[in-house]
Amino acid sequence: MPFLTGISDEMVVADIFNWSPEAGRCISEWHQIVLRGDSPLSVAERELIGAYTSGVNSCDLCYGVHKLVAVKLGIEEGMLEALIDDIDTAPVDEKLKPLLRYARKLTLEPAKMVRADAQAVFDAGWSEQALHDAINVICMSNFMVRIVLGHGGTEGDIEPHFEAAADFLTNTGYVADGAP
Repeated sequence: MPFLTGISDEMVVADIFNWSPEAGRCISEWHQIVLRGDSPLSVAERELIGAYTSGVNSCDLCYGVHKLVAVKLGIEEGMLEALIDDIDTAPVDEKLKPLLRYARKLTLEPAKMVRADAQAVFDAGWSEQALHDAINVICMSNFMVRIVLGHGGTEGDIEPHFEAAADFLTNTGYVADGAP
């Protein structure tokens, strides 16, 4: 059971957003901008980065849903598991590996970020805008993991909700009429 009694036993992120609807709407709009707005990174690449960040954080809910969204958008099945195990041996485009290393370090050791971390991304051919967009995805994913885990959102049987949530996010995006 989630930690807050006002959240249903089968908590979804919308339940959390309903505690503060205005903030929930802002967070949904932020997701839409960061994950679906214009970017040198494709929507699939941004979902991959977000899912990877959630996996590094060991958040079953965020990882499970965003992994499915990434797959629905064309990321190869099994790719995220391979990335979590070892970026260097994962069957992902070499150009993405510096961005994913950046995501891992920013997630696990943010105070140790140095110019060389960004330079590795630039040396792989990414622009400053691409790195900025990736940082937004990484930060947003870390934020959401803490929101979900703070509310007890990985307790109980959450996996049955992954497919419906992933379908909604893939087909509708992060802001929909009537959604928080």
